[in-house]
Amino acid sequence: MFGVVAVTNAMLPLLRRSTAPYIANVSSGLGTFSFLADPDPDLRPYANLLAYNSSKAALNAVTLIYANALRDSGFTVNAVSPGFCATDLNGHRGRLSAAEGGASIARQVTGDVPSGVFLSEEGGTYPW
Repeated sequence: MFGVVAVTNAMLPLLRRSTAPYIANVSSGLGTFSFLADPDPDLRPYANLLAYNSSKAALNAVTLIYANALRDSGFTVNAVSPGFCATDLNGHRGRLSAAEGGASIARQVTGDVPSGVFLSEEGGTYPW
């Protein structure tokens, strides 16, 4: 979490020179309060990943704080989800490859979207 803040703060001077500054934090639906309050049955085995889920929840909060602080400066700041990718974390049981997750993020950040939202890999947004 501290790394995200340090890198974001270091990049702000460069981003301020952009005509369309965009910050996209890669998060997970596992860090949303809506999931943590009522886990989807298919993902329930991942509901108690204390370090991962709480760090993504903190990242979501940091994303909203930056979105609000930078909104008047023309920034778009969002959380993005790569989707349920096959990784070591889930024993490679994810539905998407890492490459597909990366392509999903690329699609999300190239669209015309509002600031301060959590973009879903399936289009639309996740509830925080």
